[in-house]
Amino acid sequence: MDTITSIKGETGRDARRRIRAGAFRQPTSGMAPGYVQGNLAILPKELAADFARFCQLNPKPCPLLGQSEPGNWRLPNLGEDLDIRTDIPRYRVWKKGELIEEVDDLKKVWRDDLVSFVLGCSFSFEEALIENGLEIRHQSCNVNVPMYRTNIQCKPAGPFHGPMVVSMRPFKPADAIRAVQVTTRFPSVHGAPVHLGKPEMIGIKDIAKPDYGDGVPVRDDELPVFWACGVTPQSVVATVKPEFCITHAPGYMLVTDLLNSQLAIL
Repeated sequence: MDTITSIKGETGRDARRRIRAGAFRQPTSGMAPGYVQGNLAILPKELAADFARFCQLNPKPCPLLGQSEPGNWRLPNLGEDLDIRTDIPRYRVWKKGELIEEVDDLKKVWRDDLVSFVLGCSFSFEEALIENGLEIRHQSCNVNVPMYRTNIQCKPAGPFHGPMVVSMRPFKPADAIRAVQVTTRFPSVHGAPVHLGKPEMIGIKDIAKPDYGDGVPVRDDELPVFWACGVTPQSVVATVKPEFCITHAPGYMLVTDLLNSQLAIL
């Protein structure tokens, strides 16, 4: 099993092929540097229009990068030879809001009525933070990014409603200001933070115990900085309880052929 996340010169296509071959089953933070990563939500066709509207109304947690035709596992605008059934290291299968299994591919559960939605991921702006000399704590600790359900409610669309999920990275105050400046340039991958400091103000009771991912140390001279997170649809799924849907496992993303530099607002 290949546990190396970053391979020098690896493209999005290279990364997908490594995943498709079963050679990589880790969180994808740092994989294929320079290439956009995406969150995944797959829903039956009858729910697709309402979910697309939900994404339009909630662009911070759900910035829509691509949407497939019903039953089509290709998203050619996001990647050459991309196969949404095999190109993510770990998937989650849900029935009536309950997580029933995690799988390495979707070939056994794929249906002709499924529509795939790919949402921007904060892993894409991490590269810009690193280029600005900022430490990404979960990468330093070699763990998954910490993610939390909040008391911030998303705008509803059809049956879809529920709380926003956020990801957290700790910074010293001056670095937190720089992180705001940097990530503001990337609205299609969540953009600027939604909250800084005091986690209890957005309903997080214990910063050391994330709802998804892994906890990381927040030092006494640091602020926790929170960005809207593409795991929000999984929180919404638990609220709405659709008959069937599929998501990525938190931290296990789709690596696309898009370049992070294409997403930045200069």
